[in-house]
Amino acid sequence: MGGRVEAAISGGAPLGERLGHFYRGAGIRILEGYGLTETTAGATLNLSDHLRIGSVGRPIPGTSIRIDDDGEVLIKGPIVMRGYWQNDAANAEVFTEDGWFKTGDLGRLDDEGFLFIVGRKKELIVTSGGKNVAPAVLEDRIRAHPLVSQCVVVGDNKPFIAALITLDLDALKPWVAIHKKEWTSVAELAKDPDLIAVIQTGVDEANKAVSRAESVRKFTILPVDFTIAGGQLTAKLSIKRHVVAKEFADEIEALYN
Repeated sequence: MGGRVEAAISGGAPLGERLGHFYRGAGIRILEGYGLTETTAGATLNLSDHLRIGSVGRPIPGTSIRIDDDGEVLIKGPIVMRGYWQNDAANAEVFTEDGWFKTGDLGRLDDEGFLFIVGRKKELIVTSGGKNVAPAVLEDRIRAHPLVSQCVVVGDNKPFIAALITLDLDALKPWVAIHKKEWTSVAELAKDPDLIAVIQTGVDEANKAVSRAESVRKFTILPVDFTIAGGQLTAKLSIKRHVVAKEFADEIEALYN
């Protein structure tokens, strides 16, 4: 970066605690912020002298943030839109009776007012036991494993949380060579006990961030990766959960049989 970059601002999609620490270790301070189209600009921001990696910062002056009873992030202030044009029904859905805007994001505030986004409300998984689980927390940590490419946490209306995991082929090849594995396809290698044990260490590490009821109890390694061309990823590389759930319905069902 030339040695002259003092900081960079990140927004639009979650940076993640893992990447925040990575860039800081490389000497680049990333100031992550958060906002929506309906807030007309950033509602929160980390500052150089008030920075907490993993958070999206504290509210900008004049803006208030609170967490609803169900964990949804609510925003109030002059930056929030007056409402959707000539759409009273939509306005009734996104504003509370006392004027707070419902973001649709799940979050928490720490003791110093830093906001942490933990997932999307519409992506919330509710197990058959009634436990609410935000999948993003687990997925980001499982993806941190060197051999993992993608991860989708499942378990809606199921007795426990499970995961679909895909492999990073570029990282897999050196592992195969070191362990002298003979394989002809990813599908074959996905059943290898040694590889499963290695991936299990990544799952175990991710589970440390959540309660036992929210932890991944079982996982399966898929024989293919998620791609834009395959239809499982959007252009900005976000996972299309409904596509994955439909395409790999048999594999998900097998986790609970």
